[in-house]
Amino acid sequence: MNVNWRKIALLALVVCVAILGSAYAQEGATSSRDFGIALGAGLAVGLAALGAGIAIAHAGAATMGAIAEKPATSTWGLIIVALGEGVALYGLIIAFMLVGKIH
Repeated sequence: MNVNWRKIALLALVVCVAILGSAYAQEGATSSRDFGIALGAGLAVGLAALGAGIAIAHAGAATMGAIAEKPATSTWGLIIVALGEGVALYGLIIAFMLVGKIH
């Protein structure tokens, strides 16, 4: 599997900047503390999504291979893929918690 890490890193950076821009554009977000919180929220979403994408890619490919050989393993494989998806959701929850602290 040939993965273009530059495109993935660029996409994660774009997500971070989008979250940062929307969080920092809120009314009254002028202090460096608010900027740090917004940066942390953007990084939480971007890096969690990047990690979840890598986890799902590897776990999904392994699951499909395992199902092809032994169909009884499908349940466990799909559970492991779902755990990888949970990483992205945790990042999103942390970002919402951080954005809520901006004055």
